[in-house]
Amino acid sequence: MHNRLTIKDIARLSGVGKSTVSRVLNNESGVSARTRERVEAVMQQEGFSPSRSARAMRGQSDKVVAIIVTRLDSLSENLAVQTMLPSLYEQGYDPIMMESQFSPKLVEEHLGILQRRNIDGVILFGFTGITEKILQSWQSTLVLMARDAKGFASVCYDDEGAIHILMTRLYEQGHRQISFLGVPHSDITTGYRRHQAYLAFCDSHQLTPNFVLPGLAMKQGYDHVAQVLTPETTALLCATDTLALGASKYLQEHQCPNLQLASVGSTPLMKFLHPEIVTVDPGYAEAGRQAAKQLIGQITQTCDLQQIVIPGSLQ
Repeated sequence: MHNRLTIKDIARLSGVGKSTVSRVLNNESGVSARTRERVEAVMQQEGFSPSRSARAMRGQSDKVVAIIVTRLDSLSENLAVQTMLPSLYEQGYDPIMMESQFSPKLVEEHLGILQRRNIDGVILFGFTGITEKILQSWQSTLVLMARDAKGFASVCYDDEGAIHILMTRLYEQGHRQISFLGVPHSDITTGYRRHQAYLAFCDSHQLTPNFVLPGLAMKQGYDHVAQVLTPETTALLCATDTLALGASKYLQEHQCPNLQLASVGSTPLMKFLHPEIVTVDPGYAEAGRQAAKQLIGQITQTCDLQQIVIPGSLQ
């Protein structure tokens, strides 16, 4: 009986309007905490699950998955999402997009909403601060992107390999004073692993490391690149394409035309504006395809949880 309840019924039982119930379901603002609690209490009491009732009306046909990106304007994540979508559509899944803004609290809230709505599965772009505890109840139907976690399926990039490929190329070109612009170690993959790979290469090739780790943003690249430019520097390796874009703007403004730039990741815009930058594609498109395939396999119980590492390639 409960599954036949509609939003209208919940509104009536809570003494609020339909739009208020809808706002609560979608976790939108504009609802007081007391009203929200009242509506949620009624839904819980009545065992109301919106997607289940919708499914009943549509004859069990809807299959919905969520993709939680860190930022909707993240170029690298969008390149992976672009290949996820067709793979999901092809198998009859409707994807919904959400944004975490690097907030573990938001991820927890999103996952709570998705659970209440009976979403089939989740692809989550990981970042520092997401704990296994937050993800626990989704273990069987979640794929983590760009992060690995014990006991969870994941699709990761080969951070060390990407840096090694670029350092090898710069070294082969004759560069011996290679500076590094990176991300703090609190970020395990883009920060710690990429920086460690740079230090390891310097160590094994007797190069003097020279680095600064300001962060991910273009502006941070622009503001901090001067700190690693010595008169001897002939090449600069950036941990991300956004850092490279910031650095290249600074270099143009300060007329340093002979410095060779290199970066992990390259967006179509960067390739167009700066074809001279040596780049490694971490395999965003392939990662998106693999993540969609992995998630569908988990939902349909046709594949085990696995940790996939996508190799990078020189562009």
